Amino acid sequence: MVSSRRPRPAGLVLLVVVAVLVLAAAAGVGGYLVAHDNRVRHAASVDMTAAPTPSALASATEIPATTTPAATAPPPRASAVAAAIARAVADPALGGRLLAHIVDGATGTVLYSRLGPIPAAPASTAKLLTAAALLTARAPTDRITTKVVAGAAGTVVLVGGGDPTLTAAAAGHPGGYAGAARISDLAAQVRRTLAASQGSVERIVVDDSLFEGPTISPDWAPEDVPSDYASAITAVMADGGRAAPGDAIRSTAPDLAAGRELAAALNVPGAQVTRGSAPAGAAVLASVKSAPLSDLVGQMLQASDNVIAECLARQVAIAAAKPASFTGAAAAVRSALARLGLNPGAGMRDGSGLAAADRVSSATLAGVLRLVVDDAHPALHDIVTALPVAAWSGTLTDRYLPGSASAKGAGVVRAKTGTITAVSSLAGLVHDADGRLLVFALLSDRVPPGTEATRAAEAALDRIAAILAGCGCR
Repeated sequence: MVSSRRPRPAGLVLLVVVAVLVLAAAAGVGGYLVAHDNRVRHAASVDMTAAPTPSALASATEIPATTTPAATAPPPRASAVAAAIARAVADPALGGRLLAHIVDGATGTVLYSRLGPIPAAPASTAKLLTAAALLTARAPTDRITTKVVAGAAGTVVLVGGGDPTLTAAAAGHPGGYAGAARISDLAAQVRRTLAASQGSVERIVVDDSLFEGPTISPDWAPEDVPSDYASAITAVMADGGRAAPGDAIRSTAPDLAAGRELAAALNVPGAQVTRGSAPAGAAVLASVKSAPLSDLVGQMLQASDNVIAECLARQVAIAAAKPASFTGAAAAVRSALARLGLNPGAGMRDGSGLAAADRVSSATLAGVLRLVVDDAHPALHDIVTALPVAAWSGTLTDRYLPGSASAKGAGVVRAKTGTITAVSSLAGLVHDADGRLLVFALLSDRVPPGTEATRAAEAALDRIAAILAGCGCR
């Protein structure tokens, strides 16, 4: 197994990532869906040795008023698109097989398809399916609640709502996820409530009953949990499944770890922590809410966070009254996409794309992205601003850099990356040289082993997207 199985971490400081998202939101989805022309003419000359300036970031997310809307920019011809990318799609670095689907963002016209309908391992581009399903099943402003309720004498029960971003960071200290609910706030509320009744805490029960089935997918590789990119999936967890804030490796028992963090926050670190269920009708002692689901979608897509993806897929299952398990979540995501008019097939085994057995076609991924930019589905527009920006944010921070063969895509390409053993993928949005919005999905599932081969495959995918950025293709 190659080390590139795990998602690439962002190379720029979190402030830059947040700045991109804030500017994109301020500009509105239309700020990306219309012609780009002047905003990226000098993108290749941006100094990427330092964080981009606010004006540089603005040029990637805001559109001059004089530009032509993407829907009325000249449409490319399919034959010209095929000719433009002919050499790039045959790059040996792609391992001899590329599944690709490119469509006109305005009309949905297929401009290029190479094994487009054939299911293949999508790696983390599968998170696009989870994101679209979630924002179809739930409102973007919804939040996930974590509670502490009263148990038997001397016992409190930590009841999980499935929030993976709940943090055990001390009050006043940043957690790993912006806007996260805090265990310290739960503890403060519990202390106030118990002080009024002169109660004490000797035992903490962790209630994971919201989620069902195995906590680790049988389709995941043995090395996936514990790792820095995946934990066991439990309804109670903190800091993305880590035993403590800042841990590199995630936990095989994040629920019990969260219970111990609550005990520490209650100043009873010696309290017994066990799994169990809350009594029916138990009094609520404390509750906290996550950041809005749209924020969690952004955190998932920017960092390619597998744990957030699995928890959000279970939120889709809960909304559909299906089992909140790996199989139940996959079925719920499939049903949600079907309501949008897409048939992704039955090949997905999880919500993150971590399973090597996952299967979805590049045509389906492109179809999801086409819905994301469609005015008929405004709830999905948050996915546009959540996508990493080439050379500037998230998992694309260290790609499309000046001097590379894909530099023309800097600031123009927004895409979800994917990497597991033997698979490299890229699915996203790009404006061509005339300002026409194109949607693309690229899957290479026979990448040779080794980190260098994986990087070469990523570079080959990036070149294809960059060619689309520089091509009028008429």
